[in-house]
Amino acid sequence: MVSTLHVDVVSAEKEVFSGEAHFVALPGESGELGVLPGHTPLITRIKPGTVRIQMSDATEELVFVAGGILEVQPNHVTVLADTAIRGEDLDEARALEAKARAEAILAENNSDIDYARAQSELSVAMAQIAALHKMLKK
Repeated sequence: MVSTLHVDVVSAEKEVFSGEAHFVALPGESGELGVLPGHTPLITRIKPGTVRIQMSDATEELVFVAGGILEVQPNHVTVLADTAIRGEDLDEARALEAKARAEAILAENNSDIDYARAQSELSVAMAQIAALHKMLKK
């Protein structure tokens, strides 16, 4: 059995991560999803959150994704993300600002508000903040 799998995390703008890993965990639609080498092929949507990539040398790489698609082949994982940001590139101040802005919009009872968009922006901001907190625990 193969002990590693190739992982690619890409966004519309660029490739954010490409390398070999022992394990990948990410936010699937129905909860946390873990992928090991030899995993059954799978395609599913992913929610905003953190992709945790356990490298061959036992270090971890964290990548924030704002949703997207996951494709798993036995020895290859591809994450096609709407937005993908390496953990060390996340900006907590901007994430907190976006969260506050989305909460303020949702708090207004104005019929002109696009609640689905505001809710989506709030979800993304909160996922970024959670990703930053995971990094701080490392």
